[in-house]
Amino acid sequence: MGSFSIWHWLIVLVVVALLFGGRGRLSGIMGDAAKGIRAFRDGLKGEGEQAEDTTAKPLPKESEKDKARG
Repeated sequence: MGSFSIWHWLIVLVVVALLFGGRGRLSGIMGDAAKGIRAFRDGLKGEGEQAEDTTAKPLPKESEKDKARG
């Protein structure tokens, strides 16, 4: 029960890679969760009431950001 073994460190690295690996993965997961919550709330409102269209737009790619800047 002393220090971490190599297997503990590998598991920690895998978890960190899953959460923060890849551009925008964590924000994509949070965006999907927000869409699900919004859809749930719209479903609770009922069919009689029409909710305004508040669809989330994807983040621009790196090349599109560079074009907008300069």
